[in-house]
Amino acid sequence: MEKQQSSVENLGECVGEPTMINQQFWENKKVFVTGHTGFKGSWLCMWLSDLGAKVTGFALPPSTNPSLFELCKVEELIENHHVGDIRDLDFLISAMKQALPDIVIHMAAQPLVRESYKNPVETYSTNVMGTVHMLEAVRQCKSVKAVLNVTTDKCYENKEWVWGYRETEPLGGFDPYSSSKACSELVTSAYRNSFFGQENSVAIASARAGNVIGGGDWANDRLIPDCVRSLLSNQTIKVRNPDSIRPWQHVLEPLSGYLMLLQHLYEGGSKYADAWNFGPLDSEAKPVKWIVEKVISSWTPKINYEQDTGSNPHEAHYLKLDCSKAFYELGWQPRWSLEFTIEQILAWTRAYMSKKDMRAFSLEQIKEYTTWK
Repeated sequence: MEKQQSSVENLGECVGEPTMINQQFWENKKVFVTGHTGFKGSWLCMWLSDLGAKVTGFALPPSTNPSLFELCKVEELIENHHVGDIRDLDFLISAMKQALPDIVIHMAAQPLVRESYKNPVETYSTNVMGTVHMLEAVRQCKSVKAVLNVTTDKCYENKEWVWGYRETEPLGGFDPYSSSKACSELVTSAYRNSFFGQENSVAIASARAGNVIGGGDWANDRLIPDCVRSLLSNQTIKVRNPDSIRPWQHVLEPLSGYLMLLQHLYEGGSKYADAWNFGPLDSEAKPVKWIVEKVISSWTPKINYEQDTGSNPHEAHYLKLDCSKAFYELGWQPRWSLEFTIEQILAWTRAYMSKKDMRAFSLEQIKEYTTWK
C-alpha cells in the first residue's frame, strides 16, 4: 500500500520526532481494562498483549454481532475475562482485588449520543456511577499505581467555535451522553483531589479523544460502521449531518496516547495526573461528507449517499481539540493522515470479507502504525 504523507509534518521543528511506546515498560505489567469487549477496548487489549502486558478485562458481552472482540478472539490473549456490569460495585472490587493490577484503564461506557436520548438513565448510571465504582475499586486495591479514565471530546461545553478546545475549557454537554462524560470528568477530578492527592498515591488522569474510527467497529449510529454496512450490502449510505465537522482519527492514534500517558503517570506520578486531549491536527478535522465521499471513491462497486431527512436529535455541528499539551509534554503526535486512515479501514473491511485471520491482520496494522516514519 502506498504511503500517504501525514500532516503531522505541519508541526515542523516545534515537536520533533514522536515519542515511542516503551515495550520494556509494558512487559509483564498487570493491566485491568474495563470495557475490553468494545471496539476501542479490543484494539487496546490486542496491543497490550503484543507488548507483553498481562491483561484482565471487565465488561459486558460484546454489544454487536459481529464484534471485533470475537472476530479477533481477544479472550484468548488476556489473562482473565470477567463478564460483568461496571454498576456492580462488589463484583468489580472482587475482580480488581483478584487481578492486583499495576494499571487501570477505564473504558466501560454507554458510548453513543443517540442511544443516550433513548436511555438517559442507563447512560448516566453507567457513565457516572460506573466511574465512581471504578475509582472506589481502586481505593480498595493497593497494588494500583496509575489510572486512566477515558472520556470523550464531547465533554466540553460546545460553543461551536472554530478553534480547538483546551483541557482547561469549561465542561458541559447538550445531550445525556456528553453531559454524563462531563460528569465523569468531574468525578475523576474530585476523587483525585479528595483521595489520591498525597505524595506517592495513585496517579489518576483522564483522556479526551476525538471521533475514533477504524476497522472492526460495528456499532449503530456511527458514521464508519454505517458506511461499511452499506458497502457490504451495496446500498445507499444514509448521512444525518453531512456538513458537521469532527476531529476524526484512527483508533490507534488515541490508544498510543493513552499508553504514553500511562507510562508517564506510572513513573512521574502527580505531574501528569490531569486531563489530556488526544486528537488530530486541525487540518485533519473534516466534514462528514468528505469522509463519505472518500470512502465511496475508494470502493468497488460504487454506491451513492443521501442525506437522512428524518427527525434526528441534536448533535454538535463543529468540534475540534487542541492537543498542544500532549504534543509538548508527552512527545505524542498523530501519525496517520485521515486519507490513509480511511485506506486502512477499507483494507481491514476487505480482509474481513475475504475471511482472513482478523487478529493477525489487526496486529499487522498495529505493527505498521508503531513503525511508521
